[in-house]
Amino acid sequence: MNEDLKSTFQKLLEENILDRSGEDTIGRLTDLFPAEVCFSTSFSMEDQVITDILKNHSGIKIFTLDTGRLFEDTYNTWTLTKSKYKVSIKAYYPNQEELEPFIQEKGPDSFYTSVDNRKACCGIRKVNPLKRALKGNKVWITGLRAEHSPDRENIQQLEWDESNQVIKFHPLLFWTTEEVKNYIKEKQIPYNILHDKGFVSIGCAPCTRAIQPGEDFRAGRWWWEDASKKECGLHVHK
Repeated sequence: MNEDLKSTFQKLLEENILDRSGEDTIGRLTDLFPAEVCFSTSFSMEDQVITDILKNHSGIKIFTLDTGRLFEDTYNTWTLTKSKYKVSIKAYYPNQEELEPFIQEKGPDSFYTSVDNRKACCGIRKVNPLKRALKGNKVWITGLRAEHSPDRENIQQLEWDESNQVIKFHPLLFWTTEEVKNYIKEKQIPYNILHDKGFVSIGCAPCTRAIQPGEDFRAGRWWWEDASKKECGLHVHK
């Protein structure tokens, strides 16, 4: 357990370093932890906004989790993002020694058959690569927003991630969907065109569908499961 880092986190809370835009906080975190701050992008609208914000901050590592089952439009957004910002985006992939026997035993689409199989698939394709990506870092920046789901309404903008032993910062936590869209439009930021087709929360292609008017933000993720189970394990809030 990283008690020194956890103690620093508590001091940051006491100093109230948070700001609405996230800009000042990102600057403070990069000053405190040079070369130890990372940002995970799935190329969602939120993550595209953060990528744009980070152009003003050097030394932050950007990574993505390529599960091997992403939409082609997600890869296109990835390409456009690299072209616009000239940034290095490191991809982390599932460990073949975990994935191959799982597929051999369960089949390629076992996530449809049970929650346990789906979570096991998420674990291999997303959670375990995330742990590798976070290794050696002290701050993890994410694109979580409170509007995403009821579970996220009560999280803190700056929090301690016990599972990964890092400080976690959500700069856009209190942004509205309208604010995100307006920023994208104003700055002419490339975004996943699936957002224009009713897709809101975009993950793996077999596990994501467009939502209908009035449906919950995450209704399109693992839609065949009970709503209370709709997390993949990347963001664990206790």
